[in-house]
Amino acid sequence: MVLKTFGWSFAVTALGLVAAVLFGGWTALGIVAILSVLEISLSFDNAVVNAGILKKMNAFWQKIFLTVGILIAVFGMRLVFPVVIVAISAQLGPIKAVELALNDKDRYQQLVTDAHPSIAAFGGMFLLMIFLDFIFEDRDIKWLGWLERPLAKLGKIDMLSVCIALIVLLIASMTVATHAHQHGGTHVDKAETVLLAGIAGLITYMIVGGLSGYFEDKLEEEEEREHEAEEEAERTGKPRSAVQLAGKAAFFMFLYLEVLDASFSFDGVIGAFAITNDIVLMALGLGIGAMYVRSLTVYLVRQGTLDDYVYLEHGAHYAIGALAVLLLVTIQYQINEIITGLIGVVLIAASFWSSVRRNKALAAAEGKTGSDEKTEVSSGV
Repeated sequence: MVLKTFGWSFAVTALGLVAAVLFGGWTALGIVAILSVLEISLSFDNAVVNAGILKKMNAFWQKIFLTVGILIAVFGMRLVFPVVIVAISAQLGPIKAVELALNDKDRYQQLVTDAHPSIAAFGGMFLLMIFLDFIFEDRDIKWLGWLERPLAKLGKIDMLSVCIALIVLLIASMTVATHAHQHGGTHVDKAETVLLAGIAGLITYMIVGGLSGYFEDKLEEEEEREHEAEEEAERTGKPRSAVQLAGKAAFFMFLYLEVLDASFSFDGVIGAFAITNDIVLMALGLGIGAMYVRSLTVYLVRQGTLDDYVYLEHGAHYAIGALAVLLLVTIQYQINEIITGLIGVVLIAASFWSSVRRNKALAAAEGKTGSDEKTEVSSGV
């Protein structure tokens, strides 16, 4: 099971490390290895959240997510995205931006750093909306009941998540954005930029989230029709093609996963510049890490881990909320990527431990109930 799920990740790791040695020697190998670990640690919460969505899709679309999706993740977010940032912020053509990334790495890093406030505002608002919509939903299973119960009651207020997100964005634009960190340690006023980028992130979430919810409902309806058609085929004895499931609905859910992955990738891409400004090494290291995140997502789905450890999804969403806040804070202040990664790991580890304790308590309760029933039966006989 492990080899089947992570086989491609192992192969990509070997190829990536060999390419790093050929490109820049043993120093490049070390940089790529560090970047891979950085990406995995920062994106573990991404894998948990993605698994919650991916488990609703069939095996075909899970395979698409692991193959086509990884190409988008590696070449789109880890290679093209940093170049696009430079092209837009410096008002350069895409070819010129690529030349700058390959030939003038210091200038390239400077432009990316200067574009960080808009990236952080966009990604921070997108992730904040994911967190708010999660905690304001009334769920049967609650991890931190003392907090989640009152929040679920507040969640009955229409558009509360949007209102809170806009308030947070307004506060950020009037505080950290007025002294936004730039290359060389200088600070400038980026309030307008942060405000516009944050609103763009909010709009993107509402469009993508709305389409995802709509097509998720369509997917469920299509699956019900598929099941009914299969039962009808069994009754009548007619052969039936199996290539029908999901279609447009699963395609839009796949797009939602890609946008979600892109938002999670912001911190990894930006954090990579603290280690290297070589775009080739960055693509290799983050690409290897992204591959493991993809494989881990599929592994969680196929093993049913989210069903067994019910608080994992909660921990991942709390990590998302923490990451959203940290992204907004980094508009003015520099935060070490190790701190960012550790916060997510600690929250997910805590939720995992709580899930284990819950499972043990349930098993003990079932065992006690079973022994009581046996006692009653034996005494009755």
